[in-house]
Amino acid sequence: MPRIFDNIEQYLLPILQDTIETSKRADFCVGYFNLRGWKEIADKIEKFTGNENSCCRLLVGMQTLPEKELHDSLAFRKTETGMDNLKVIRFKKQIIQGFYDQLTWGAPNNKDEKALRLLRKQIETKKVVIKLFLRYQLHAKLYLFHRDDINNPITGFLGSSNLTLSGLKKQGELNIDVLDIDACQKLHKWFDDRWEDRWCLDISQDIIKVIDESWAREKLIPPYHIYLKMAYHLSSEARAGLSEYQIPRSIKDELFDFQAAVVKIAARYLNRRGGVLIGDVVGLGKTRIAATLAKILEDDFFLETLIICPKNLVSMWQEYVDNYKLRAKIISISKVQKILPQTRRYRVLIIDESHNLRNRQRKRYRAIQEYIALNESRCILLTATPYNKSYLDLSNQLRLFIPEDKNLGIRPEKLLHEIGGEIEFSRKHQAPVRSLAAFEKSEHPDDWRELMRLYMLRRTRSFIQKNYAQIDETGRKYLEMSDRSKSYFPIRQAKTITFDLGGSENLYALLYSEAVVNILGELNLPRYGLGSYEVSPKSAKGKSMTDAESRQLKDLSRAGKRLKGFCRTNLFKRLESSGVTFLQSIDRHILRNYVFLHAITNQLPLPIGSQDAAFLDPRNKDEDSIFFDSEDEAENIDLPTTTFISETETEYQERAAKIYQEYATQYKSRFKWIRPELFKASLKKDLHADCLALIEIGKKAGNWETNNDQKLEILIDLL
Repeated sequence: MPRIFDNIEQYLLPILQDTIETSKRADFCVGYFNLRGWKEIADKIEKFTGNENSCCRLLVGMQTLPEKELHDSLAFRKTETGMDNLKVIRFKKQIIQGFYDQLTWGAPNNKDEKALRLLRKQIETKKVVIKLFLRYQLHAKLYLFHRDDINNPITGFLGSSNLTLSGLKKQGELNIDVLDIDACQKLHKWFDDRWEDRWCLDISQDIIKVIDESWAREKLIPPYHIYLKMAYHLSSEARAGLSEYQIPRSIKDELFDFQAAVVKIAARYLNRRGGVLIGDVVGLGKTRIAATLAKILEDDFFLETLIICPKNLVSMWQEYVDNYKLRAKIISISKVQKILPQTRRYRVLIIDESHNLRNRQRKRYRAIQEYIALNESRCILLTATPYNKSYLDLSNQLRLFIPEDKNLGIRPEKLLHEIGGEIEFSRKHQAPVRSLAAFEKSEHPDDWRELMRLYMLRRTRSFIQKNYAQIDETGRKYLEMSDRSKSYFPIRQAKTITFDLGGSENLYALLYSEAVVNILGELNLPRYGLGSYEVSPKSAKGKSMTDAESRQLKDLSRAGKRLKGFCRTNLFKRLESSGVTFLQSIDRHILRNYVFLHAITNQLPLPIGSQDAAFLDPRNKDEDSIFFDSEDEAENIDLPTTTFISETETEYQERAAKIYQEYATQYKSRFKWIRPELFKASLKKDLHADCLALIEIGKKAGNWETNNDQKLEILIDLL
């Protein structure tokens, strides 16, 4: 009676390994061959010498997926089963591609790499010969072993196990051994007939090539080649955009090459994801790019455009609409609340200076967002400063056209790694892990770079000079216009202009006085060093400190000294910049202190902003400035000619109460909130002391009259 090997009570793999040990050669016929599965018998095959009488012949059949078989059997038109050279080439290519794909699954490991390299060596030394049978679908699973045994020269194993990890030892199978001499001889003849068949092709060298082009190759791949492959895949969408879209002839000559390129790529983003953010730096032609993009959508899809922009840009946009003959309407951003609800459907929406829509609590933001959702408009956002203080600046602009729970196809990987995976994320946050809402939980730059890679196109002047500019005989870089004229990049030339501070009554003399400098140097800056005011856990007025509060205090303590230094340096830089900027910063600093004092006095939670020092970079706008702007503020208003700091605490207290109310209602999600009981009484004392000291600066400076600003006058003369 034959033995049964079902991988349940008795496994096939151990008996195959033992049988190879006593065999001089082997013949395998399988329907499916997994390259990684070879490691289970690779060491045993090594004993063969590599000639015809001492090798392993592996015959791989061509299998069809069950659903494909069902489809063919039920088809009205039956496919021909005959074979010809064209079919052979096609089938062989498909099978070899399957071997390539096998090695892209799962993570590489040392054991698999060793076995694959050994397989390559065995093929090269003729210890293993692999053929592909193509005459018809072959599902047979047969293992024959030729031995120097007069009583049992051939041992066979016949059944259902493929040459794979699961087939040999994991999943349930049904195999039997064949020891009858006559039966084994017939099986041997059956194998030879197919091995010698006209449509049985030797693919040994193809398998070597597969291994040589995989991670298991002997020769290391140069890092530069890896870089090129990564760049190739990362740029696939950009390359697709460049090949799929054409610039209208009427506009083509007006665009530089770098502008034409971003138009085509943006068109691809727009049609695939419903929106694109063009964040080129100032002066690279974002308006022209957006107008061209609108023209492409108009010509190709008959879509009309609605343009929303600041009031002072309406006339400029009207010129583009007229010149490009766009079917478009222009609305000032200050009027969207009144006009948008009555505006008919426009399928393309251009928003210029989209960074003005960083705050999704504002009425104009909601009006635009609702219009986009209602009309399914594709969005083109234009801004040179897409990011100011928080990553929410980016997500809020994207939220205009992306629902917060939409599947983006990517996850915030750094965040997931930090908190312990997707399950832990779902436990902590009520948001789909591949959504915009999930990315808003992350503070990792890598996560946001991956997100913005899908939606934002941004180039700098240095990028344009490096990739698009030409160089003349003098070494200067330029771009060539359509009429062959040269447009040179300006060369920055720093020039220092001095001016006399004059007497003690001069505005700058008052601010640059030793007394003012000393006041700035002696400030406590408690809001930027809250960690140093932390009370002991037992002193939190009877209420135990939560884990979240403990983590918050730990973060505040870690950031303290660094932020204080940045804040003090920032104030000095603003003083150096201009009197107006400095006094505005002082005024807002005082007001924020009074917001804290208001919370402490009334036993309300303290609004803690970001503790990232980058947010205090003076290149950015003044921190939190968005909270001091009025929703209904008119555009193009005249700037005040007088700047001053209030000399009364009462006025600051009243303003702070209103600001706190806005923080706690409209802007609550922008802050972390913490109980004032967790801080020492000295926090209130130091906040108040700083307020009085800064108000004293206002008293010394008095009113800042722009008309008497010597530094501004000299700048105007220089220009």
